[in-house]
Amino acid sequence: QEQLVESGGGLVQPGGSLRLSCQYFRTVFRIYTIAWYRQAPGKQRELVATITSTGTTNYTDSVKGRFTISRENWANAVYLQMNSLQPEDTAVYYCFAPLTQDWGPGTQVTVSS
Repeated sequence: QEQLVESGGGLVQPGGSLRLSCQYFRTVFRIYTIAWYRQAPGKQRELVATITSTGTTNYTDSVKGRFTISRENWANAVYLQMNSLQPEDTAVYYCFAPLTQDWGPGTQVTVSS
């Protein structure tokens, strides 16, 4: 059974928005820092955003002002709201829990007209 599961990917036009969801099936979800990574074709996986147990967030420079990471502990979920999407945001997006080294299977985001 998958511990981490992403959803919400898809095809969107440049300038559009998507909201990714990450569910982590752990009893004490609220203690976990969760990160979103992405991997574009032919490129290394890169860190996109993180959110700590206390709600502190960090973003890679290329998404600052466009992406927002948030969490709902009651739902065991972390979200990535992505606005003003550009073709260079096209990638498989992964959810990661550093404490346990758990990865989700990923969800594809394609930005194209």
